[in-house]
Amino acid sequence: MRTETESAPGSDAAAAEGPGCLMSRRHFLLTSGAATFTVMVVLNPGTPHAATVPGLVATYPRKLVARLSQLRQDQPVDFTYPDEGAHAESMLVKLGVRAGGGIGPAEDVVAFNYTCTHQGGPLSGTYKPADKALGPCPLHLSTYDLTRHGILISGQAYQSLPQVLLTLDGDDIYATGIFGLMFGRYDNLAG
Repeated sequence: MRTETESAPGSDAAAAEGPGCLMSRRHFLLTSGAATFTVMVVLNPGTPHAATVPGLVATYPRKLVARLSQLRQDQPVDFTYPDEGAHAESMLVKLGVRAGGGIGPAEDVVAFNYTCTHQGGPLSGTYKPADKALGPCPLHLSTYDLTRHGILISGQAYQSLPQVLLTLDGDDIYATGIFGLMFGRYDNLAG
C-alpha cells in the first residue's frame, strides 16, 4: 500500500521526481493555460494600444514587362521587379501548358523571381523546358515547378519561389505584385 507521499510508477508525480523531468504534465498545462490567457488579454484588439497601431497595405508598382504576341514558348524574358534593388531579377515565360497563376488564353504565361529562396543562389539560365522547372540552384540544387506556383521539387529550400503576379491588358503584360517574400528582404518593396 502506498502513502500519499509515494508515487506510482508512470504517474505525473513520479515523472516530476525523475532525473530528466522538471515539470509534470499537469503543472505544464496549468502554467501554459495561464500564459495563453494573459497573452490573449494583452493583445485584445479592443484595447486602446491596439487602436494606435497603423495598418499597412503594400501597393506594388505596375510595370510593363512584355507583349503577349511577342512571347515564344519556353523562351524566358528577363526583367526586374518590383524595383532595381537586390534580388529583383525575374523571368517571364510562356510554358505551353496551363499553370497556377498563369495568364493569357491558355493560362500558360507566368513570372517568377530568379533568386533561390534557400540561400540566394542565382537561378538565371536554369529554366528546363521539358520539366517546366527552374533550377537546380548552383548552391544546393533546389529546383522549382513553374506550373504549380513555383513549389519546391527537390533540394534544400523550404519555401516556394516568389511568383510575380501578372495582369493582361490587351496585348500588354504587366507585373502587379509578388506572391511570396523575395530572398534577402524583410519587405519586397524595401529593396
